[in-house]
Amino acid sequence: MAHYIDNFPGREITIKGKNYLYFGGTSYLGLQTDEKFQDTLIKNIKKYGTNYGASRNSNIRFSIYKKAEEHLAHLAGSETCVTLSSGYLAGQFVAQYFNTSKYKLFYAPNTHSALHLATNIKQAVTFASLNIAVREHLEGKSKSTPVVLLDSIDFSGAHYPDFEGLKQLPLEKVILIADDSHGIGVVGSNGGGVFGTLKSLGPKELIVCTSLGKGFGIQAGAIFATDNRMEQLLQTPFFGGASPAAPAYLATLLESGELYSDKRKSLAKNRASFLNGLRDKKRFNFMQGHSAFSYSDHTFTDYLYKQGVIVTDFNYPNEHAGLKSRIVLSAHHTKSDILSLAALINAYKSS
Repeated sequence: MAHYIDNFPGREITIKGKNYLYFGGTSYLGLQTDEKFQDTLIKNIKKYGTNYGASRNSNIRFSIYKKAEEHLAHLAGSETCVTLSSGYLAGQFVAQYFNTSKYKLFYAPNTHSALHLATNIKQAVTFASLNIAVREHLEGKSKSTPVVLLDSIDFSGAHYPDFEGLKQLPLEKVILIADDSHGIGVVGSNGGGVFGTLKSLGPKELIVCTSLGKGFGIQAGAIFATDNRMEQLLQTPFFGGASPAAPAYLATLLESGELYSDKRKSLAKNRASFLNGLRDKKRFNFMQGHSAFSYSDHTFTDYLYKQGVIVTDFNYPNEHAGLKSRIVLSAHHTKSDILSLAALINAYKSS
């Protein structure tokens, strides 16, 4: 059921005059409604303006981009980073760049649409079938380099944190492209995401693209890569023709390090309280260190709604796709919110 609202949903959401606890969305750190974070952004909007629509290749250039990109590269453990206006644009940029005869694209199970192109390339159903396809390609006559695209966190638990499926592949011969939109800012050392973990698997080359909106609370995207690959990406018309992220957002990211750290600690406490309060954890698919808890019982969503709780529950990425149902914990939830939710879950009896 779609609900229309007029304010950003925080820990509570109002539908037709009634208040509900809200455990959905992707505001993992609860920054979008945090007054300190908002004040920092407003201050930076007054300095940098509401938007900057010129090319990054313009003769007038904000220094904040280089500062933010160096900070993000260090955080993730990458040689270099570039920011863009959204995570979706970052994914499309990278996917389109590699969509040439020099490369052969392979999609891992559950890869986000941000990495998909308008082609007939089919997504693998399992990692076993992906492994077979990649190895058959390498053993064939084609000299094109295999490129495997995947989501680092796909909510099935098949990837992060162990990436057992990827370990089946001949990664030393594969360029790996990962979308880390649900990881960066939330998981990894200081919220650095999965770049270091994936690099340790030894791929021929690693590129990570991501939204910065979910973990860092700003409207922007980013790409992490080697210096050599980034130089090639930045020379493309795709990059030169696109407007960048608003500089006020990147300035806010740079100034909010302590707040990000505090919010991650709050989220970790909420996650621990939730797991300690649950009697039956097997009801959910979830990943160590992440605050999303997926499930497949649609009547459970209706039950929670009747008890005053709204969660994520819709067909994604379009109405013909499968139903995505999950509880999402955030740093803005109180301990009382978390314990109330756990009690409702414990009291539920499936039909």
